[in-house]
Amino acid sequence: MPRVDVDLRIEVPPDAAWAAVVDVERYPECMESVDSVEVTERTDDRHRTTAWSVRLKGSLLHWTEAEVIDHEARRFSFEQISGDLGRFAGHWAVRAEPDGTSTVSLHADFDIGIPLLAEMLNPVAADALKENAGQMLAALEQRLLERTATP
Repeated sequence: MPRVDVDLRIEVPPDAAWAAVVDVERYPECMESVDSVEVTERTDDRHRTTAWSVRLKGSLLHWTEAEVIDHEARRFSFEQISGDLGRFAGHWAVRAEPDGTSTVSLHADFDIGIPLLAEMLNPVAADALKENAGQMLAALEQRLLERTATP
């Protein structure tokens, strides 16, 4: 199963980075490829369900995912419970760096769900997902830097 790993060092404190990462409903405001994210269920501070609509290389993907949020570890895990891919699961995380900045990570395992075409399409999809994840992290960084630059 293909895996996508993207890390980006961001020049903001970890708590600020974490607040932006976990606030998925605001992703469409700064991420061009994210059309919508809606929290559809919140059972407590650690568990929620979200519905996503994301553009990936000209295709519109929809899915619903279950998320488990660990504020102390600054990490939330997700797993698709319905949607366009055969499987989509992973996590977002924020790691504090010794200089007070942050590294934001997105890791995802996926399967396009078409066994006969998987060998051909999974590498293409992995490249597209990695590029998209990089763009998402860069947009998140830009939003955070703009926020900290405002007096």
